[in-house]
Amino acid sequence: MTGPSPRLLLGSIAGGCAIAVASSFVMTDWLALDPCHLCIFQRLLFMVLAVLALGAALGAGRTGAGVLGRLLGALTLPVSAAGIGVAAYQSWLQMQPPESVSCVAGAPGLIEQWVEWLGQQAPALFMATGFCEDEGALILGLSLANWALLGFGLCLGAGVLALIRSRPGTGAR
Repeated sequence: MTGPSPRLLLGSIAGGCAIAVASSFVMTDWLALDPCHLCIFQRLLFMVLAVLALGAALGAGRTGAGVLGRLLGALTLPVSAAGIGVAAYQSWLQMQPPESVSCVAGAPGLIEQWVEWLGQQAPALFMATGFCEDEGALILGLSLANWALLGFGLCLGAGVLALIRSRPGTGAR
């Protein structure tokens, strides 16, 4: 079977997610952006994906570590899917007419509570100060939530391909 190996695919996910996280920190500072709860949660999901994919890439094709590598690789799929859901929801919020919808509700949900707690523990990494419906910076006509949606979609696609190629008997390493 020709094409990228599972290790290359998983390493690409890890590297791409690490770049997404680093870019989010740089853009937040340089462009004076106010990240919202959904932005911070997406940042956290990219961090989790980077760790899972790196662990899977390091375990891919190794005797004894292959099962763990496949498990970590498989875990990238639901995390990517969750990222797609969060980024799609934020993208939808941003497409609504101004002041018609808001992510600020009466009682904070689980994501908001978790982000608030993380923001208290590590404010430089996880402090949410913005509103989810604000587009913030546009890059090539797309909001950062739109770019995150594309990124999570690519991670899901690469993760599925890596999982297929890592099946025993495919010969891919």
